[in-house]
Amino acid sequence: METILITGGSGLIGQRLSELLTNKGYSVRHLSRSEDVSAKYPTFLWNISANYIDPEALKGIDHIVHLAGESVANKRWSTEQKETILSSRVKSANLILKSLGKQKIKSYISASGISIYGAETTSNVYKENEFKTPSDFLARVTEYWEGSAFEFEKVAQKVVCIRTPIVLSSQGGALTKITKPISLGVGSALGSGEQYMPWIHIDDLCHFYIKAIEDITTKGIYNAVAASCTNSKMTHTVAKVLNKKIWAPKVPAFVLKLILGEMSEIVLNGSAVNNEKMLATGINLKYPSLEKALINCLRK
Repeated sequence: METILITGGSGLIGQRLSELLTNKGYSVRHLSRSEDVSAKYPTFLWNISANYIDPEALKGIDHIVHLAGESVANKRWSTEQKETILSSRVKSANLILKSLGKQKIKSYISASGISIYGAETTSNVYKENEFKTPSDFLARVTEYWEGSAFEFEKVAQKVVCIRTPIVLSSQGGALTKITKPISLGVGSALGSGEQYMPWIHIDDLCHFYIKAIEDITTKGIYNAVAASCTNSKMTHTVAKVLNKKIWAPKVPAFVLKLILGEMSEIVLNGSAVNNEKMLATGINLKYPSLEKALINCLRK
């Protein structure tokens, strides 16, 4: 039985991934910033600002899955919040690597973001190797994020970076924010509505994480995307699944910029993303269509 250490294990993806891994017979541990005597999984403390990890957390581990990271959508992007978003991803990875010392592991698997392709909407469908110098905040964060991951090649047999889009889940996350106004009858597309929103069902994403753990040939960078749709398509498909009508006009871009500031780039921009490399690993997506994925999430 192999042991997997997960950071961010209490988050949306971490909870589901921990459940699926446990069902497959893996021993799962979590790193957490606070004690929880009722935790479902063995949980060990770490403190990034204090450069501390409970050394017991690292004993005998085979794999590390790094999901920890401050949400990019919880607060306006002040200078302090930007630093928190970056350090929660990069400094945390650096702390783990330093704490491992010369200890070897089988794999280091890190979450990453499709935001690496920049906050813009183009006709291009981005592949993993289509990298350009990041010009916006989230693209730069993702560049440093992935850079910190590949430092683990010093101790891991392989490193995998999983570039993640919107994750569809019945348990919360982005889908809750999308569906709430629609369920209240006041939903509408944002900005032009033509910006792309790549997406994946949470179960398909977690099964790809498991694929990355189990398949030695699955390594490097992957776009973990089922498909890409426009914001307007997402909005109208959610409405269809919920049996609601979209009657309100699109929310103007300037309104979102006033409300969200720089963070508005998350919802106003987005390009389509290619998933051929992920599919070439042999992963079988259970929810390849948006409507099927949304029915699973919203009609439970």
